[in-house]
Parts: sequence; structure tokens; C-alpha cells
Amino acid sequence: MKTFAGPALFLDRSDINTDEIIPAKYLTEITKEDLKPYLLEDLKLPGFDPKSDKTKNAGVVVTRANFGCGSSREHAPWVFEVNGIYAVIAQSFARIFRQNMFNCGMAAIELSAEQIDQLFSFADADDAAIEVDIEKGSLTISGAGRKQSVQFDISAFDRALVLAGGWVDYADSKY
Repeated sequence: MKTFAGPALFLDRSDINTDEIIPAKYLTEITKEDLKPYLLEDLKLPGFDPKSDKTKNAGVVVTRANFGCGSSREHAPWVFEVNGIYAVIAQSFARIFRQNMFNCGMAAIELSAEQIDQLFSFADADDAAIEVDIEKGSLTISGAGRKQSVQFDISAFDRALVLAGGWVDYADSKY
């Protein structure tokens, strides 16, 4: 069973771009780990602090539409990975960002606007957490004494990439 879980970080805006996820000035860093302190550094949202414990402890991100738009770069999923965030849930993703997530063995889960709104109803809960079960295609969000489950679809190939740990591990096992 492959699951991703942890405290939920809610980013209540559409069109969050890759420069806001990891500013371009850090793309010359040598290792993925070097990117770690710069996660969401340039993201401007009311009340959002990229250096807060809530951000640092997040395990899953919930956001709106067109997440990861802008420049195509693997660094955007990498900065989530080195910060322990292996799943992003949104109404939609920029195509390249979405595929980079799966290629890195991470989950980019698309839900309807209504389902995203249901997840955002947990945003004010200090203990909001999400568990994503890749094999079952389901996620469970909990917080403030409430719990809700949601089904999602990903392609068989993308599921295989996540279960293998990413494209390189998938290719090593198949070829």
C-alpha cells in the first residue's frame, strides 16, 4: 500500500506558478536539499508565511486551479519532495508540473471544484490532516472532529509511476 499523509497546507488561490513555488534565483543550487528553505518563498497570500511551522510541517497541499503554471522545471516538485510533501491536490494542474510530479513518484490529484471546496471547509481546523491512498484512489481528510473521504482517478500509468517511486525506478524495473 502506498500512502502519503500529513498535516494539510491550504493555499487558497488559483494560478500559483512555479516561480512562487521555488523562485528562479535558486535554480542554480547543486542538490535538491539545497532548495529546501525556499519552498513557496515568493507566494503572496493573505496570512501565509512560508517559514511558519504550518508550512514546514505540511505533508499534503490543497489548492485551487492551474497549480504549477509558468516555467517548466523539475525544481518545483523537488522542493515539495525535500520538504516532505508528496501529494498536491488541486482542481487542475499545469501539464508539465503535473507530469513532473508523477515522474518524481509524487501524486498530483485532480478533483472537481466542488470537492476542492469541501476540502477547504477543513482549512480553519488546526489539526487538518490528509491521508492519500494511491492504490485505492481515495483520500481522507480529518480535522476539528470531522472526517471525510473522497475518491479520485489517476491513470494506470501515473499510478504505476507513483507506486514505483518515480520514472527512473519504474524504468529500472521494466527495462
